[in-house]
Amino acid sequence: MALTGLQIYKLLPQTNCKECGFPTCLAFAMKLAAKQAELSACPYVSETSKQQLEAASQPPVRLITLSTDGRKADAGNEIVLFRHEKTFYHPAPLFVRLKDTDAPAALAASAKELDAFNVDYVGIKLHLDGLAIENASGDAAKFATAVEAVRGATNFPLILIAKDAAAFEAALGKMNGAVPLLYAAYASNVAALAALAKKFKAALAIKSDGNLETLANLAEQAKAAGVEDLVLDPGARGFLDTLTLATQIRRLAIKKNFRLLGYPIIAFPGEGVSSPDEEPVLAAQHIGKYAGFIVLDYFTPARAYALLVLRQNIYTDPQKPIQVQPGLYEINSPKPESPVLVTTNFSITYFSISNEVEGAGLPAWLLVADAEGMSVLTAWAAGKFDADRIAKAVKTTNVESKISKKRIVLPGAVAVLMGEVEESLAGWQVEVGPREAVDVPAYLKLKP
Repeated sequence: MALTGLQIYKLLPQTNCKECGFPTCLAFAMKLAAKQAELSACPYVSETSKQQLEAASQPPVRLITLSTDGRKADAGNEIVLFRHEKTFYHPAPLFVRLKDTDAPAALAASAKELDAFNVDYVGIKLHLDGLAIENASGDAAKFATAVEAVRGATNFPLILIAKDAAAFEAALGKMNGAVPLLYAAYASNVAALAALAKKFKAALAIKSDGNLETLANLAEQAKAAGVEDLVLDPGARGFLDTLTLATQIRRLAIKKNFRLLGYPIIAFPGEGVSSPDEEPVLAAQHIGKYAGFIVLDYFTPARAYALLVLRQNIYTDPQKPIQVQPGLYEINSPKPESPVLVTTNFSITYFSISNEVEGAGLPAWLLVADAEGMSVLTAWAAGKFDADRIAKAVKTTNVESKISKKRIVLPGAVAVLMGEVEESLAGWQVEVGPREAVDVPAYLKLKP
């Protein structure tokens, strides 16, 4: 049975040496209890305590990190089944599969294109996380050349896909210190691939035929061979079977603390659909339930954008709204006579207003008040967006020194604040704008 934070604290040296990375032993104990730290971080814990703390010292789903030249793709270390219970910590890395049947120059060009792809979502830069290179040719030399070409073009973390140990060994010789994932070990080759993974300090994926007992046995064999960093492929590919097995694995790891299945899952949604257009649908399911690494076969910017935004929403802490820094923002090089628009620092609210005004080519000052990341109506209802806060934002940003006309426009949803704002901002012309951001440009054109 897992220990509480106080029970763990009693077994620690209680020196508060900070060498574990936490300010006190109690703080470290609480992180251990929450499965967010590993006991190995404490250099002074006794052997007796180690045995008692084993169940509490490791997260139920092991953190697996793939890296290349300092760039990382993390999966695992999750401690809950549902996001609302706490939060999800490591967004499922999205990889795109390339094959060594393509020419090295073409592979390098594709790698650069995929590396350059990114989207801006409410001020957050979203991007892909890595590449999977498949030995589709069956030729070890071609595989090594393909890996070398991709490594020369990008520092994306890599997943190496092959069936032959010799192909893996040839490719690993081109990794130059990177930590890839080797995919995949079956019952017939787990010993050989485990030896390679241990030799090159790589992570190893193990694959079963849909049977979790088989998967656990493979994990046990790999661990016995000295490989600690494992990734699970239960072998299912369709919508229902992948959902069922992924949920069972997550429950066994978190609820039952079943260590042999306490690893991230890898998913290949392109192998479980009948058309490329269905891939993002299945990938979306994997993001929510409960893939660690996701390998895409049919990349397009539009499909990737949808998945990246979905992932961002799922892996955002539900108790912490996405917010921007309060302050005064300039849109389209505003002039002293340009209007001052007011909104809250909720990211979606901010970008809704700024994008509409900027897209219309209208100059304006955007005054963002600190409403603790809440939207306009929510903040007003919670007492976080009122006349005092708006007046404080006006004073702290020193907006008066930048304008010649004291004109401020409130969001239409809080028209009730107009009188209070007039009292708080003596000498200002206070107006009430539209309720919806899309109507703001038309309003500004009518009342320039």
